[in-house]
Amino acid sequence: MANDDLLRLENQLCFSMVTAARNVVAIYRPILAPLGLTHPQYLVMLALWERAPRALNELAHELALEPASASPLVKRLESEGLVRRTRSTEDERRLDIGLTEKGRALRARAVDVPRAVMASAGVDLEAVAALREALKPFAAGAAAR
Repeated sequence: MANDDLLRLENQLCFSMVTAARNVVAIYRPILAPLGLTHPQYLVMLALWERAPRALNELAHELALEPASASPLVKRLESEGLVRRTRSTEDERRLDIGLTEKGRALRARAVDVPRAVMASAGVDLEAVAALREALKPFAAGAAAR
């Protein structure tokens, strides 16, 4: 590829990834709407369905967010009755995030989300797995290098 072609917008990895990310979130939007969740809230719930309770800082780290960015998401989920924020009995500085019964019950309704997303995008599980693998070097960030 010629040097001039390397600078074409359509050849930029960053442009493809940003555009793809925007479009993926747009695919999720109508699928998550019946659950009453935004895409970032869905990610928080996924993490909590895997393991709860957990500290806000730990949750933020797993989601690649700053705690200051995760906190409003958690507060909104709490106002919806899906999670509960409590001070740790071991360390009062630590805020633990746990699921309410309503939050646990929502998981059963969310179980079809991944298949609905794949159907909407016209891809299968193998294509999604291959894409996730291809993105790992970029998702790991500078800390992994």
